[in-house]
Amino acid sequence: MLKSFCIKTNNSNIINYLLESIKSSKLENVYISNLEFKFYKNIIIHYKGYNIDLFYKVISEIIANTVLLFYEQKIVKNMLNTNYFYFSEIEQYSILKICMEILNSKEEESLTRKDSLYLSIYKYISSNKYMLLDGFVTFRIKEYIKILDSIIDLSVNKFVVDKEYHEFIDLLKLYVNSKSSSNKEVHLIYKNKESILLDENKNLINAEDNIFEIKYLSDISFSSNDFALSTLLSLLPKKIIIHIIDNEDEFINTLKLIFDKRIYICTDCKICEMYNYSSIMKY
Repeated sequence: MLKSFCIKTNNSNIINYLLESIKSSKLENVYISNLEFKFYKNIIIHYKGYNIDLFYKVISEIIANTVLLFYEQKIVKNMLNTNYFYFSEIEQYSILKICMEILNSKEEESLTRKDSLYLSIYKYISSNKYMLLDGFVTFRIKEYIKILDSIIDLSVNKFVVDKEYHEFIDLLKLYVNSKSSSNKEVHLIYKNKESILLDENKNLINAEDNIFEIKYLSDISFSSNDFALSTLLSLLPKKIIIHIIDNEDEFINTLKLIFDKRIYICTDCKICEMYNYSSIMKY
């Protein structure tokens, strides 16, 4: 039994990739012709085995990998230009980077998109004798494009949220740098994702006294640490010593961005020992 399939493209890099992928596949009884006709260069794959389904699966996998490697970023970029033209070129580039990071990760979405692409290719090659690669990518992978569109939408949302976050951080940083303070230092004990504030004499600062200041933070959420941040913005101490009892996280990183050189991280002092010890005693 002889089964042949032809892939048409003029991209030399794609041709080399296809040839290497076919040769390195475990498919036996395969013979390859690399011919150039009037308009396209043609890779013709001849299969003389009896497992036609295996032939279709191997070739579908190779073509799917080819599309992901040589076409995907270009497709995403074109979709951004068409559907998100109101973003600047620099913004679109940032969104593209976010999108490609998601696509290159090993998340479920990535597997789903390849499965969709693979199924479209398998269905096509099992009922056709040749594939014009550029045309197939343009017109025959609608489900794959829908998945890409959802990932692009996710990337745009992440970009907008990140942008608003950094703009808000910049606003707070400007506020902090424009004000003077008579408070020398404040201690912030960070344990179990919650903050405890002490003044320079190690006395407890009641963060809830600054509850009315929290309106200033209405654009962004810092969960249970809103009161602590609001108090720090109200007191504006010259030095903020953060005692990390557990691990640093987004809240601590946010404080670093806002207060910059005023921040000092401590993980081993009497205060750290005391709060660490209290955690152990609970168990």
